[in-house]
Amino acid sequence: MKTGQDTAKVEGRISFPEPETMTTAQREVYDQIISGPRRTLVGPLRAALHNPVLADRWQRMGQVLRFETSLPTRLSELAILVTARRWNSRLEWAIHARDADRAGLDPAIAESVRLCQPPSFGDDAEAREIYDFARQIVQTGDVAPDTYTAIVARWGEVGAVELTAVIGYYSLVAMTLNVHRIPLPEGVSATLPGEAGVLAELPAPAGA
Repeated sequence: MKTGQDTAKVEGRISFPEPETMTTAQREVYDQIISGPRRTLVGPLRAALHNPVLADRWQRMGQVLRFETSLPTRLSELAILVTARRWNSRLEWAIHARDADRAGLDPAIAESVRLCQPPSFGDDAEAREIYDFARQIVQTGDVAPDTYTAIVARWGEVGAVELTAVIGYYSLVAMTLNVHRIPLPEGVSATLPGEAGVLAELPAPAGA
């Protein structure tokens, strides 16, 4: 059976289905992706498209968690940056550092996360709480009671559920990017320091 990868360009560790060699099922998912908010096929979906059912479910879940939660975009992007930094995912960082800047996240906060230095949040309690929640969960698999309570108090139970899902989803994304060595898109440079295969340690926020 044709797999849709016979003539795909190989980069890193895995081949990527190209439009001209895709199966019908792969092409249907591909067309859905490029006609949606993403507008292009990049990152882990390039690998997931080997299984079009997986790719379809993946892109649907990703669309909800990236574009349709109750959390402000700048805070969602902060949680994604923390996740990308923990897993040392250069592509995830490159894409979402740009998106975080566009969403209005203080560049100094993003730079502190990039360098694994204690971010200074000043009066931005919302960002401090999101950072600490994300930092704790990616480093310990859980969050402290007061950290959880702060998120629920501000964003409700739905916000706590969404935030946890965002972090879990982007951990999956980071692992996929890392394992398959998915390359950065043309024109995007890697700015994330750190050794491949070594997890980053993220400190508590300044003043904590």
